[in-house]
Amino acid sequence: MSLTLRQLKYFVAAAELGQISQAAIQLAISQSAVTTAIRELEDIVGSPLFLRSASGVALTETGRGFLNHAYNILSSVDEALRMPSADGRESGRLLLAASYTVIGYFLPYHLQRLSQLYPNLDIQLHELNRNAIEEGLIAHRYDMAVLLTSNVVNPELAVEHFFGSPRRLWVAARHPLLARDTVTLEDVAHEPFIMLTVDEAAHTALRYWSETPFRPDVRLRTSSVEAVRSMVANGGGVAVLSDMVYRPWSLEGRRIETIQLKDPIPPMNVGLAWRKGAEVTGPMRAVRDYFRHAYAVPRGTDTLR
Repeated sequence: MSLTLRQLKYFVAAAELGQISQAAIQLAISQSAVTTAIRELEDIVGSPLFLRSASGVALTETGRGFLNHAYNILSSVDEALRMPSADGRESGRLLLAASYTVIGYFLPYHLQRLSQLYPNLDIQLHELNRNAIEEGLIAHRYDMAVLLTSNVVNPELAVEHFFGSPRRLWVAARHPLLARDTVTLEDVAHEPFIMLTVDEAAHTALRYWSETPFRPDVRLRTSSVEAVRSMVANGGGVAVLSDMVYRPWSLEGRRIETIQLKDPIPPMNVGLAWRKGAEVTGPMRAVRDYFRHAYAVPRGTDTLR
């Protein structure tokens, strides 16, 4: 039996979400298709990749090693398919601002790709909060910014979204909520809640909580994603955070599971921002076109004029 990309994608989804049912929902396929793909992989590898339980699936030692290889394979294929038709001759300096979450969990891979595609492009990166980014763009201190676009409020800025990272409930392995068919914010309100504050995460959370009669029982406010991860994994509370910052293991090696909430939770949107009416330099257009290609933004919506 030959290994396929479909099998790898299904395996990675199950490993990251910890539940076959959640993987099927994310992939928009049947649970049986995920189960079959994983069994086929296990036959090929010759060893179980998951430990099955009533609360979901957990990677075996073999599964953890295989997951790293699966990431590398899928990343390489993705990189080959998304190669922009750039001639690499663009040069010049780009002053690029970015927020904490974007720099920590999104931008490094793309900076490396841009350096390969445009070796003469000098991208100078600056980490700032949203207020400082907006003010800096208006004051011409920065050319562009990569940030959480759903937080941008200044009407003098143009914004282009790339993608939205879904927000899910994070819980410890074997948490009682994992056994429920549906979980709501009302259920979450009865749990100790770990509130992330960096990049206005707390403000965003309170916006969607305010649309319900419930409120989170906040036990800790922290700017550290790793602190949230460790607190949740060790049973100190639950959190609602985006898939972009999700990792299935805490620093202590404890498992973190995710649950899709029944209530509508807005995604964490990521994209570009720049000052309206700004002169479009070659470096600006090169970076814009790279991200448009990577995330299939329609070419007909050219707002960078």
